[in-house]
Amino acid sequence: MNCTRKLKMMKAWYLFLLIVMLTGLHFKSYHVNPVPQRPNILFCVADDWSGDHASIYGDKTVITPTFDRMAKEGVLFKRAFCASPSCSPSRAAILTGQYPHRLEEGGNLWGSLSMRYPNYAQLLEAQGYLVGMSRKGWGPGNDTIGGYKHNPAGQRYSNFEEFYAKKSPNQPFCYWFGSTDPHRPYERGTGEKSGLKIETVQVPACFPDVPEIRQDILDYYFEVQRFDKEISEIISFLEQKGDLDNTIVVITSDNGMPFPRAKANLYDLGTKMPLVISWKSRIKGGRLVNEMVNLIDLAPTFLEAASVKVPQEMSGKSLLSLLEGKRKENLEKVQFLERERHAYVRPNNLGYPSRGVRTNQFLYIANFQPDRYPAGNPEFVYVVGEYGDCDNSPTKSYMIENKNKPEVAKLYALAFEKRPEEELYDLEKDPAQLYNVAENPAYSKELDKLRKMLRKWQKQTHDPRYINPHDTRWDNFPYYGGGGKVD
Repeated sequence: MNCTRKLKMMKAWYLFLLIVMLTGLHFKSYHVNPVPQRPNILFCVADDWSGDHASIYGDKTVITPTFDRMAKEGVLFKRAFCASPSCSPSRAAILTGQYPHRLEEGGNLWGSLSMRYPNYAQLLEAQGYLVGMSRKGWGPGNDTIGGYKHNPAGQRYSNFEEFYAKKSPNQPFCYWFGSTDPHRPYERGTGEKSGLKIETVQVPACFPDVPEIRQDILDYYFEVQRFDKEISEIISFLEQKGDLDNTIVVITSDNGMPFPRAKANLYDLGTKMPLVISWKSRIKGGRLVNEMVNLIDLAPTFLEAASVKVPQEMSGKSLLSLLEGKRKENLEKVQFLERERHAYVRPNNLGYPSRGVRTNQFLYIANFQPDRYPAGNPEFVYVVGEYGDCDNSPTKSYMIENKNKPEVAKLYALAFEKRPEEELYDLEKDPAQLYNVAENPAYSKELDKLRKMLRKWQKQTHDPRYINPHDTRWDNFPYYGGGGKVD
């Protein structure tokens, strides 16, 4: 073989090797750095479900297999709180990631929500997500007066399957499933008829432990279970489609159970929420988180997971690193709580403004209008009935009708009578928050510390009540709810 031929063969061989190497590098680069697939988001929110009322939390009566399953496949939060224990402001805070006092009329029940406050559903839709909802989205209130063409949670669909059918191939979705369970009214006896056992009910210490109230709690549990079952149907559909693993599933509630001293109150029965978050393709399952979190943290979490910039206006902080186990738990974290006007249940549509600080050991509440009735006036004013910020129920009726009995009198007073300007509860000694120690000299240092903590937070978040605790703006915002006193 002559030199010229040998040289040509060597050149051809080297060229072949070069092509193979370049091709191999190309494929290697492609596999190492794939384009990340954005997650779907399934947000499931109950209507008036208090924290701890799920079987995985240790409740001996209610059975919640779907919630429990998602906890085993995801992360279960033991101390999650809503920003406000009232439907509309809580849902507004979830969507915007902001405290309700920053949302003007969005801080009231039966108000409105302006488009000028960034909303995670809007932001995801702008980035190509299919966004929709069914049942109860943001509200109750006026959906469109704030500039929206539909409910702020998204375009309304009759069910998840109808929504899913609108999705383009490979298009991520963001879906809000807002059940109306376990909101009242209840069909009496449904809990017991469904097989729930009255003798296993753990009656909260702020209620009299009598059969009428145990039955009422069973009916509440029945609707909690119905909510859980409906979620299972959506989960099963996603599994069949092969989409569950890359879907962030969140199951929670907007505020506490519709009972006295719960919903529309800053005590734990009103603000502590059940919460589980699952994302099988990215989050290790079976983890329990004791760190206190707030539902305003969900909006920035969704946005970060979808690689969308989180607006500076959002008060919440993304939970993504916590979910992935990258951030150590901070057991000293504090949560701030608030409420403004709930229902139209006082003359001139006045609210009951309060702010709260929840730490590991204490709950501090500042009531800015202690001259008003916290649960609404004793007489029927415009909606609901007497003490109308508390939904009508067998529990409420029993407590009012038996208020003069020694075993009921104190609990009735705690639920319905006027409260002092400041409340302080030592949760280690009094987890049910029944004994106000604000005037106890032994707690003076802690009281002062929590006052300062609240004031600092109000200033940092531009709460109008930092400047003027008696600000009247929420009393004057329109009320879009129905009602009307019957003479």
